[in-house]
Amino acid sequence: MIKLICPAVLVLAAATSLLAQQERPVAQFSSGVQLVEVYATVADTKGELVTGLRREDFEVYEDNQLQDVSTFVAGEFPLTVALGVDRSWSMAGEPLRLAKQASQTFLRALKPGDRSMVVAINSDADVIAPLATDRREQARAIAALDPWSTTALHDAIGAVLDRLEPEPGRQALVLFSDGVDRYSTVTAAQVVERARRSNALVYPIAFGRTRPPLLAELAVLTGGRSFLLRDIKELEKTLADIARELRYQYLLGYAPMHSIEPNTREWRSIRVVVKQPGLRVRARDGYMTD
Repeated sequence: MIKLICPAVLVLAAATSLLAQQERPVAQFSSGVQLVEVYATVADTKGELVTGLRREDFEVYEDNQLQDVSTFVAGEFPLTVALGVDRSWSMAGEPLRLAKQASQTFLRALKPGDRSMVVAINSDADVIAPLATDRREQARAIAALDPWSTTALHDAIGAVLDRLEPEPGRQALVLFSDGVDRYSTVTAAQVVERARRSNALVYPIAFGRTRPPLLAELAVLTGGRSFLLRDIKELEKTLADIARELRYQYLLGYAPMHSIEPNTREWRSIRVVVKQPGLRVRARDGYMTD
């Protein structure tokens, strides 16, 4: 997750974060600088989450230049998550039933302070349960979903990312879909570009025989993870893996060594490295300056 923060926003963000997070870890920022924040997930060779790492265990590179990590927080972070449930005709039957069950399971795995919303995806992206900490209405909205209309998946992903954009803190899109798109006005390449400009981690859960390439790409470039769910036996573990990853991450912050000129728009790559052998890290692959 990437944020470019001006001094005025830093003061407001710090105050808001203290109120919202209470006893959770709070990232403290220095005023007067532009800061880039990256959320990183670390796993071992078996895919198990790795906790307890320190600042000196990481290196962060921007455009292949080593950066000075000035902010480091490890632990649980408040989450704003959108659940996108594909309810189009291509999901009718067992796929939609599994998607509804999966999304209900994920809601139950969230922490009380996490905010979530539910978006029904077909030819539109309809918010059927708004952003809130109360899961009861969200669960009822999911239970009432029936298959309807065609699929504009690309359009829907962009719309959900737009909706998440102004929200503070850590953001995620958990998407339940077969990956079929029939009537979007934007291309897959444009969806990828939109995701690159977003702060949200994308976790697509695909239903079917194969994992659609677009869904896998969205996960990789945002620092999320994609899954292919073939049967109910995989459901609980898949959702538990996602909830565990989102529950514990590392926040790395740095002031870019090459300063960002005002009103300059350019892509800057990011590479996060864990210096301990045998560990793998997932994080965003870059950000766009404004």
